[in-house]
Amino acid sequence: MNMELSDLSRRPQRLYSAYIFDLDGTVYLGDALLPTAGATIQRLRGLGKRTIFLSNNPTKTRAAQADALTRLGLPTPVEDVLNSGLVMARFLQRRMPGARLFVIGETPLQQLLRQAGFELADDAAVDAVIVSFDRTFDYHKLQVAFDALRGGARFFATNGDKYCPTPDGGQPDAAALIAALEACTDVKVEAIVGKPSAIMAEAALALLDLPPAECVMTGDRLETDVLMGLDAGMAAALTLTGATSAAQAAGSSIRATYVINRLAELLPESS
Repeated sequence: MNMELSDLSRRPQRLYSAYIFDLDGTVYLGDALLPTAGATIQRLRGLGKRTIFLSNNPTKTRAAQADALTRLGLPTPVEDVLNSGLVMARFLQRRMPGARLFVIGETPLQQLLRQAGFELADDAAVDAVIVSFDRTFDYHKLQVAFDALRGGARFFATNGDKYCPTPDGGQPDAAALIAALEACTDVKVEAIVGKPSAIMAEAALALLDLPPAECVMTGDRLETDVLMGLDAGMAAALTLTGATSAAQAAGSSIRATYVINRLAELLPESS
């Protein structure tokens, strides 16, 4: 259903017990906080609300993401950051413990999977191919993954984002690499564990130990952040600071609970 811009929901009229934030395009862009992000999160913390961060970007460790927030004036323990790399490691530990993997992904994801007990290989004799955001992707990786999938390996991905927002526009993300492999092998990815999957939502809710109705998921993407929150029974706020414009929000069938211009509008006017 299409909406007119004037029909978009705006700021909440209540406070929630917990606020889950996307990072890239929501809290920061590049090496800088987005306008009002820092003050809003500090205010929520001052009101006794839980704030955690949920990222589909596995090219940085959770520690690096927590350190970045801390350097930007938002002291954050590593335990309050979840990313698709960690969720992938936990997912595989439950389903394929000790598996041999071919990973299309950058060093932080590779290190995380090794630490989780997996053997990483550079050949096609593997149990599964893991695809992620990888700025070192090349034809060799495409060939190995092609051979592995045609040989019966399972196919999983950390996230399905089309691009990662950057100050100068964006970088092609994991969706491009998933599409390349699906196109040449006719094998469909079996599971994508990042947003909007229930796997990621369950990880966030387990960390908070709160019912979904007491949480609000805030992000700049309808098809990942907002959809995950709605599917999990949370409120979902779309911020127009990153990948989604007001016109795109108005024309989408995914209807956020709230649509805000900046994070300050997460706070009810009375607060």
